[in-house]
Amino acid sequence: MLFKDVIGNNAVKQHLTEMVQQNRLSHALLFIGKEGSGALPLALAFAQFVICQPTAAPVVEDLFGGMSAMGSTVTFIPPNEIEQTEGYTKANQLMHADLHFSYPVIAKKDKSKPISTDYITEWREFIQLYPYGNIYDWLQSINVENKQGNISADECLDIIKKLNLKSFEATYKVLLMWMPEYLGKEGNKLLKLIEEPPANTLFIFVAESEEQILPTILSRCQLIKVAAPTNEEIEESLITRANTAPEIAKQLAVITEGNYREALNLLQHADEDWQALLRDWLKYIVRSMLAEQNKWIEEVSKLGREKQKQLLRYFNHIIEQAIRIKIIGADNIALSPTEKDFAIRMNKIATISQMKAIIEETDKTAYYIERNANGKMLFHALTIKLYHIIQNKMVVEV
Repeated sequence: MLFKDVIGNNAVKQHLTEMVQQNRLSHALLFIGKEGSGALPLALAFAQFVICQPTAAPVVEDLFGGMSAMGSTVTFIPPNEIEQTEGYTKANQLMHADLHFSYPVIAKKDKSKPISTDYITEWREFIQLYPYGNIYDWLQSINVENKQGNISADECLDIIKKLNLKSFEATYKVLLMWMPEYLGKEGNKLLKLIEEPPANTLFIFVAESEEQILPTILSRCQLIKVAAPTNEEIEESLITRANTAPEIAKQLAVITEGNYREALNLLQHADEDWQALLRDWLKYIVRSMLAEQNKWIEEVSKLGREKQKQLLRYFNHIIEQAIRIKIIGADNIALSPTEKDFAIRMNKIATISQMKAIIEETDKTAYYIERNANGKMLFHALTIKLYHIIQNKMVVEV
C-alpha cells in the first residue's frame, strides 16, 4: 500500500512524511476517520513507509563517553521511492517480520482463546479485496455469522510478547491495531507498553469513533484526523480506478457523501432499479394497498442486509434532493431526469418536516439492519410508520 493508493488527504500524507523525515515520529499514533474515509489504507501505507526506511546504523559509545553512530548517515527515502526498497514486497504483502497487526476476531472451533494471528491469512485477503471495508465486511469475511468480534486479553498479552522482541529487519517494530473500539478494559494491559515502549517501537491505532476508545489509551496517542474524500475525489477515483461511467460516478459520489466504501458497494448494484422499487413502495403506502405492501416487504426481506441498507440510503438521497428542490428550486439542482421527477413527486406527498421524519425513521431502520435485526419485521414497522407520517399530511391538507 502506497500513499498514492489512498484517496485524498494530501495534507495529512505530507504531514506524516515530514514526521519521519524530520525525526519527529511519536511512538503512538491514532488515525481517526469515519467509515469509508480511508483511515485504514492510509495507516497501512504509513506503516509500510516507516518499515521500509533504511535501517539505522548501530549506536556505540566512543572513548570520551559520548554516543555516535557507526557507518554513514542514514538517508531518507521519500514515498515515491518506497517501492524500490528491499523490504517493500514483504511489507506490501503484509508479511514483513516487523509489521504486526491486531483486529477484532472470534474464537475458532478448535481454539478457545482467539488472537489476531489465527486469522492473518484472512486478514491479508481482506486488505487486498476491501481496503476501505468496515468491521461488518471483515466479520462477514471470516464467517462469524451473528457473533461479536473483540480484541481480547489474550491478544494484548500476545502483543506485549511480540513487541518486546528485537526487530528482525527494519529499524522499527510496528503494531497496527484496527478498531481499538473493540478493546475493552483488557486494553489497560497495554498501557505500560504504550507509555514506556521498547526502543524503536511504533503503535498505530485506526478507529472510527474517538468516543469509544479507552481514555487511558487515547491520552497516550498523537491524533491524526483523516478527512472523508470529497465528492470530486470519489468521482475521479470511481472513473480512474473502477472504470465507472462518468455520469454514474457523479451520482454515486453525491449519494455516498464521502464514504468510498459505500460508493464501491453501490457500484456493484448500479444496475438495481431502486427507483422502481421505491415508487412501488410509496404507491402501496399512499393507497393503503395492504396485500401489495406485504408482497413488497417479502421481496425486500430477501435482498440481504447490504442491499436493504443501500435501498434506504438511496431513498434518503431522493428525499434530500426533494428538500433541496423545495428550498432552492428544481432548476438549480443537477439530477438525472428520472431522479428529479421522483424528488418532485415526493414534494407532492410530504412536507419538509415530514420528509425529515421519514429520513429519521429510515436511518433507524438502517441502524438496526446493520446490527442483524430481522429485516422483514423492520420493513413492516417502517411501512406502518411512513403511512402515518404521510397520512397525517393528507389529513391536514384536507
